[in-house]
Amino acid sequence: MIYFLSDAHLGTRVFKDPYEHERILIQALNEMKKDATQIFLLGDIFDFWYEYLWHDKSKRQYTALMRTLNHMKKRGIEVHFFKGNHDIWTFGGLHEMTGMRVHSHARTMELNGKSVYMAHGDGLIPKDFLENLPWKQRIKIKRFIRLRNFFHNHTAQALFRLMPPSWGNAIGYNWAYKSRLKELQHPCPYKGEDKEELVVYSKEMEDKGPHRDYYIYGHRHIALDLQIRKDSRVIILGDFFKQWTYAKMDEKGNIELCTLEPSNLPRLKDF
Repeated sequence: MIYFLSDAHLGTRVFKDPYEHERILIQALNEMKKDATQIFLLGDIFDFWYEYLWHDKSKRQYTALMRTLNHMKKRGIEVHFFKGNHDIWTFGGLHEMTGMRVHSHARTMELNGKSVYMAHGDGLIPKDFLENLPWKQRIKIKRFIRLRNFFHNHTAQALFRLMPPSWGNAIGYNWAYKSRLKELQHPCPYKGEDKEELVVYSKEMEDKGPHRDYYIYGHRHIALDLQIRKDSRVIILGDFFKQWTYAKMDEKGNIELCTLEPSNLPRLKDF
C-alpha cells in the first residue's frame, strides 16, 4: 500500500494540547507502516519549520515523530517529503534526522503502474488564470505570490538563518497561527471545477502532456477526488488537523480518499 498525507500543521497554536495532535499523527503513521511500501508527505506537515545556523532546542518537541520516521526507514519503507509553504526551510536537517527523501519541486513518479504527478500545490497558477478573476481575488493571489517569492529568496533565507531560533520561531509560529485562525474563521471551500486553481492547472498539464493518471496535491485543505479527463483524476488530500483525511493506493494503482476517526480528537482553543 502507498499512502499520501499532507497539511498536518504540527505545532499549530490553535490546539489546546499540540502534543495530542502529534500523537494522533504518529498513531496514524504506525497504522500505515503495517502494510506501507511508500509514504508521501505532501507538505505543511509542520506549521512552521526552520533550520537555523544555531542549535534549536524547540525541535525536541518532534522527537517522537522523528523516531517514528526513522523506524520506517529501518523497516524499508521509503518516506518522501515535499516542501510546503510552511516548511520550505529545511536545508538538509530533516533528511539527516529522519532519512526521508526531501523534494523541493513537483515530481512525476511511476507508482504501482500509474503515472502520478505530486506537489504541495502552492504557486501552481494556471496560465491566464488571474486575468479572469475579480480584482479582489487577483490582488490576494498576487500578494501570496510575492510573499512566496520572498520566502524562496536565498538571500532572505540566509539572513533569517542567522537569527536566534527563539526569535525566528516566535515570528514564524505567530505568522502561522494567524493563518490558521483566519482559515478557521473564514474557510475557503471548493470553488468549483472551473475556478479551483489546482484543478484548472492539472487540466492544462494533462492537455499539454505527457499523460498522468493522478495529480495529487495538498495545500488547499479540501478533500477532493475529481475525474478531469477519461483516465486522469485530481486528488486534493484535505488536511490532518481538522478533517483528518489522507489517501491510499493499492497494488493495482487504485486510489481512495480516507478519513481517520480517532477516538479522542485534540480540542481547538476557544476563539
